[in-house]
Amino acid sequence: MGPALAIRKAAPSSLAPRPIRLMIVDDSMVARAVLSRMVELGGGFEISAVAGTAEDAIEALAHVTVDVILLDLEMPGAGGLDKLPEIIAKARGARVLIVSSLAEEGAAATVKALADGAADTLLKPGTGRFQGRFADVLVTKIRALGQVECTGDPNRPTLPAPLQAMATEALSLIAIGASTGGIHALGRFFGALPEATGAPILVTQHLPVPFMDVFARQLSTAAKRPARIATEGALLVADEIMIAPGDAHLTVARANDRQLRIRLTGGRSNSGCLPSVDPMLDSIAKLKLPGAVAVILSGMGRDGVTGAEALVRAGGSVLVQDEPTSAVWGMPRAVAEAGLAAAILPPEKLARRVASRIGQTHADK
Repeated sequence: MGPALAIRKAAPSSLAPRPIRLMIVDDSMVARAVLSRMVELGGGFEISAVAGTAEDAIEALAHVTVDVILLDLEMPGAGGLDKLPEIIAKARGARVLIVSSLAEEGAAATVKALADGAADTLLKPGTGRFQGRFADVLVTKIRALGQVECTGDPNRPTLPAPLQAMATEALSLIAIGASTGGIHALGRFFGALPEATGAPILVTQHLPVPFMDVFARQLSTAAKRPARIATEGALLVADEIMIAPGDAHLTVARANDRQLRIRLTGGRSNSGCLPSVDPMLDSIAKLKLPGAVAVILSGMGRDGVTGAEALVRAGGSVLVQDEPTSAVWGMPRAVAEAGLAAAILPPEKLARRVASRIGQTHADK
């Protein structure tokens, strides 16, 4: 093994909860040391391996089992982006947290990595600024990604809440909410959704502002339909995707009897997120649209629960991603446990369930 690869043996087991096991992959010795120090100070983590290249990381994964991989994209050799599919394949379920820069090239690579299966991203600060808020966010993200294997209860019973009956009206509007792991799930969802649904599509994805333009371009390609960042007053068009900007809530209002328009709002939401899924679903519920369907994909937290409740009360339907295919089963779980979900399925099957609501006129196109 080269000097840039180190595997650390786990301590003997005890009655204490198992720590979240990490691999740090970064070509900078300083970055590896600082990241290691941060997670060690956070408590409850075990650094099982460190690597300086993606190739070294793949080699290490043959010898260690980890829960979360911190992966830099700009490294010698093939690089983290090119080797990401192989890393995920060798990781045996470990979640990948991308550490990315703010540069345009970094944004494009990071969004592609998220679409390819990385679970989350963290903006990498410049040299000498690895402290304060960055450390807190790093630890929070690692805990969220590692909790499925490390803090989840394997004996937890199946959800006691019953499923809602799905409404039968023809599809009129699709509203999608997602966070951690959501970009990959969106790709899977749109890959199974017919190109002609006859309904406009709204997407609220938790993502930093610098990534939004790249995300819109990537989503348009993946979804095979126009996708653009929403602007105030824009009219909704069938089979076009409107994306919440990173600094405002995406809501809808009536422009006239036949058309809907975008309203961008600010302020704190129930979940504390900006943008938030709750205001989007609340605004749809107020319009009492027959055939409105919401889809809640992978994400941490509870964003979307209050909006989903309002939408169901107004006659809409809410579908959620299942736990095995979610990077973090937080948002979908919260909706399901509240008894608001009409289905709990992988993204592809959610798309097929949505497609079942397409009116006969659109289905024949």
